[in-house]
Amino acid sequence: MNAKTAASVNPSALRVCSFESRRQEEMSRLIEKSGGVPTIAPSMREIRLSDNAPAFEFAERLLTGQIQIMVFMTGVGAEALFAALATQGRDQNAIAALANVIVVARGPKPVAALSRLKVRVDVKAPEPNTWQDVAGELERLHVALDGKQVAVQEYGEPSREFYAWLQQQGAEVIPVPVYKWALPENLGPLEEAIRTTIAGGFDILLWTSAQQVNHVVEVAARMRLDEQWLAAAKQCVIGSIGPTAAERLLQFGLSADLEPSHPKMAHLIRETIAAAPAILNKKRLD
Repeated sequence: MNAKTAASVNPSALRVCSFESRRQEEMSRLIEKSGGVPTIAPSMREIRLSDNAPAFEFAERLLTGQIQIMVFMTGVGAEALFAALATQGRDQNAIAALANVIVVARGPKPVAALSRLKVRVDVKAPEPNTWQDVAGELERLHVALDGKQVAVQEYGEPSREFYAWLQQQGAEVIPVPVYKWALPENLGPLEEAIRTTIAGGFDILLWTSAQQVNHVVEVAARMRLDEQWLAAAKQCVIGSIGPTAAERLLQFGLSADLEPSHPKMAHLIRETIAAAPAILNKKRLD
């Protein structure tokens, strides 16, 4: 459903805008199942890096024993990394070499991707699966980092705070970029959603990544509507999938009204819609 349609529906139904890109249909279906009226305004486009030199350099280091710890930040990134290595027939050798290093996964998605690749996972970060949770689990398990070479599969943008923490522990960080994020080729739905937010056409805004926040604010600024959009967004119920997205919202002066009990899309939708009436009433009284 587009933004124009969402603004004209039964006012008793909560109008929900999501900026999800990869799982649009699932997001829309879950919102409807929870009683909301969905508008999906894709905010991101994944671009695989055409130059896979960092992936091949990583493989060379891995195969020659120069990496002691490997951190996988996302499932999609893990799969993309080995797909890149497969173009040179090096994926199976790299998978075999991971048996000789400590393999760390940031959350269930990289765990699932690595399981499909038959890669053993030694360290699994607990929910809500932030870099801080990765760091905490490494500390809890007393994984020695001093003097170690730690490769980190990046996920669209570098996790600079995590790199800084690793370096503070004495590790040498080897970033392994696999894909990056760009704006959608068609900005129409996102621009329409920004205008609809300003017009008061949404009750709930849902965020499933920090990069979504960056892109929405960037597009609003291009439209010279960023101040109006930020002011209007504060009147909506803001649901954030977890602390990373919530922290990015705060950087733009927005506070998440709700983070779900588990950092899952279904929990985010169900719990935000359930809590929204009371939150909206309070915002309208304030």
